[in-house]
Amino acid sequence: MALYEMSDSYTLSTIPVTSFTSMGIYERTHLQKALRAQISAITPGVKTMVLAEEFGDWVGANRRIDLLCLDKEAKLVVVELKREDGSSMELQAIRYAAMISTMRFEQAVEAHRKYLESIGSTDHPEQSIRDFLELDDGEPAALSDEVRIVLAAATFGTELSTSVLWLNKQGLDLRCVQIRPHLLDGRILLDIQQVIPLPEAAQYQVAIREKEAQQAVVRTSERNLTKYQLTIGDRVYSNLAGRRVIYELIAEAISQGVTIATITEALAGKGGAVFLSAEGRLSEEELRARTGNTGSGYFCQDSLLLHAEGRTLAVSKRWGDQLMDSISSVVDLISSPAIAIEVSTPTMDPDIVRFGGYEIMQDQSTTITIRKEGVVCSPTKPILRDLAAQLSIGVNNSAGKEMNTRQLGARVIESIKALAG
Repeated sequence: MALYEMSDSYTLSTIPVTSFTSMGIYERTHLQKALRAQISAITPGVKTMVLAEEFGDWVGANRRIDLLCLDKEAKLVVVELKREDGSSMELQAIRYAAMISTMRFEQAVEAHRKYLESIGSTDHPEQSIRDFLELDDGEPAALSDEVRIVLAAATFGTELSTSVLWLNKQGLDLRCVQIRPHLLDGRILLDIQQVIPLPEAAQYQVAIREKEAQQAVVRTSERNLTKYQLTIGDRVYSNLAGRRVIYELIAEAISQGVTIATITEALAGKGGAVFLSAEGRLSEEELRARTGNTGSGYFCQDSLLLHAEGRTLAVSKRWGDQLMDSISSVVDLISSPAIAIEVSTPTMDPDIVRFGGYEIMQDQSTTITIRKEGVVCSPTKPILRDLAAQLSIGVNNSAGKEMNTRQLGARVIESIKALAG
């Protein structure tokens, strides 16, 4: 179909089709660079992120995938580009799809790391992928067994079109996107349309297959089921996920008047992303609008928003391997009441030692609990400092900074065990 310009007098003028070759536009140097920055242009209806460019990390092959992408269903997407005729593209793309079909999540992270470095981005590769897939902290990450293919070219011949239609009928997911250049007053206009399958038909053709794949992923997925029991004074919170434990502790610290700055400083390893915050007493919707953040990584529900120092705060859900260190750091900010954290369904016996009238315990979550005459002692950090002095061991780590409660507790327990012989 032609592209037209409508004049003020409502007459139509054809904008002639040109070619990338005649305009000196090359696949990798120009077209590929433009599409990687706007990958949605050739993936209509399917949210997609670019994992790698010119990917070829496989044994025994010297060819490279133009753009290797990932969609929201954790399916890898092979994108192949031709600036003119797309003849035989499908055969090459199928070979590439077969070669990457066994890619593991950690390999995808490594590929994305190299890509981010190549474009000068400082984003964290694994977190970028997990955020795109909307995976919670601790949730296992795995790629789908299915691989999608997107072929983008100015024209597709009958042989290729027939082949793609037949392959789709056999259960593959190949899409042809036509990119036709037009020149208007020195400006380059691109007419980009998915031609196989047509967007309306694509939804019908792949909906059932994608639903079945999604159900299979749900059935086989193994989430992190570790739960904790948090006790703050006489309040007991049972069956909490780790991220909810730190939320309740931060809420307690704020209720006791601990400042936002103090909490943020104690959790400096989080990189300043402890809170989603804005001035005023806001609702969830208002907070999102004010910050321009979707809030997907924060406890944004109205009932869970915190308020302090004239601000509305949503606590982060994403703590990764810093979770237990962060919990210890917040516990150290709370002077009273007594706090205890235990794994709800422990799978191994806790590490318990006794010294100086205290019972020091480290459970499988590495949380340190100190009891004296059966009563939980809080805060634990001052007691650990005293015990460390009695044991003649240092309280600083290799960087010269004081260890957090979990680390110092582990060192104290180790020293007591060594002393006992």
